[in-house]
Amino acid sequence: MQTSELLNNYNVDPRTWDEMYSSSTVREQYKGVVDFLRQMSIDELGKKEELAKRLFMSQGITFTVYSSGEGIEKIFPFDIIPRIITAAEWTYIEEGIRQRLKALNLFLKDVYNSQFILKDGVVPFEMIYSCPHFLREMHGFPVPHDIYVHIAGIDLIRDHDGTFYILEDNLRTPSGVSYMLENREITKRIFPDLIPTNNVRTVTEYPNILHRNLVSLSPRQTAHPNIVLLTPGIYNSAYFEHTTLARLMGVELVEGRDLVVDNHRVYMKTTSGLQQVDVIYRRVDDHFLDPLVFQPDSMLGVAGLMSAYRKGNVAIVNAVGNGVADDKAIYTYVPAMIRYYLNEEPILKNVPTYQLGNPEEREHVFANMNQMVVKKTNGSGGYGMLMGHTASDEEIDRYKEEILKDPRQYIAQPIISLSSAPCYMNGHLAPRRVDLRPYALCGPAGIEIVPGGLTRVALREGSLVVNSSQGGGSKDTWVLAG
Repeated sequence: MQTSELLNNYNVDPRTWDEMYSSSTVREQYKGVVDFLRQMSIDELGKKEELAKRLFMSQGITFTVYSSGEGIEKIFPFDIIPRIITAAEWTYIEEGIRQRLKALNLFLKDVYNSQFILKDGVVPFEMIYSCPHFLREMHGFPVPHDIYVHIAGIDLIRDHDGTFYILEDNLRTPSGVSYMLENREITKRIFPDLIPTNNVRTVTEYPNILHRNLVSLSPRQTAHPNIVLLTPGIYNSAYFEHTTLARLMGVELVEGRDLVVDNHRVYMKTTSGLQQVDVIYRRVDDHFLDPLVFQPDSMLGVAGLMSAYRKGNVAIVNAVGNGVADDKAIYTYVPAMIRYYLNEEPILKNVPTYQLGNPEEREHVFANMNQMVVKKTNGSGGYGMLMGHTASDEEIDRYKEEILKDPRQYIAQPIISLSSAPCYMNGHLAPRRVDLRPYALCGPAGIEIVPGGLTRVALREGSLVVNSSQGGGSKDTWVLAG
């Protein structure tokens, strides 16, 4: 069987924006890939998929599902058909993310210093002070170069008319970039001729840009500052990513027990004695970083780290306390932040969002729960989320009871259809829902966004949940050069 027959069975939901098809014709950006696929047999495509699985397995590209009860690590599902973004779409996305990060960074500086945005009534005081990730310890804290967000993963979705929306901002320890890099490497291996002939921009510069930014943050004037990546250890769901990034940047991968603070300076224990550390790219959450300041029983952090940070003897990436800006309840104020700090209209829109701490909005959501997605404001990975259109009445009632215990900690959004993209499913092409997480790197020289990102896919038919922890997968993301 030839793949031309596959395309005949590609049934797009008419209420959904499909990345490949527009009113039953293939979009321009996909024509090169579709022509290529038409020359292959199903058997050949099946072999390519099998090779991709073997490559993921042999390289240990895994993630952890904490709730599955099936042991720790799983191979990250990879779909072999790339998701393609045009040059014009990418320019628009890039401008929107750049604008958003400038505003969020100014917000973090303001909220931990003068608090003008609160005094001017743009963001309510109680919204900030009720946020569990607002850290009073960071008030008046001198953050190097005033950069709080060095690395951001901004989640985008596309509605039924093709409009891009920001779904959420990840400004603490955003993950998934290693899958973006590995997805590209796998695509190069299984389809070696496709990328050059389609004029696809490279994503492989990411580790170099990140390393250059980390070097530029060193408090010591030295050509070769000592940079480490601080991981919680092998049981963390993103440990594969930590090892990959440390290897690609050529920096030491350390755990809290490998570091020690002496006289407000951080040192790494080595076989040849202590070595001073200048920059820490940390993948450990704020509350575990320093047992003297935050959680006293933390085994993941380093006692005295915050004092070394305050004295300016070590740079920490991302800054401590960023969670106040990516709290899902604060998200609703980002368009207002853009207007307030930049005097500009937002380029990329927010998804309409209801704050359940507001009685009127809560009443509206409770009356329309079966058309809503309800999330915890500080949840992640799709855990603890209610998809109203698939939930039973009992589940909805139970969820309402939970919300009423602490309404501030929940938001609701109307169910957005998410765009679909072609996936290779059991010998045929089928549309599956996707989102996109581009990665932005902010350094003293400005904001750089690698042309690509992580496209996550809801592999179950009809599903709108793309999180890997909820059975989603990913695919290579191509940004075309022209």
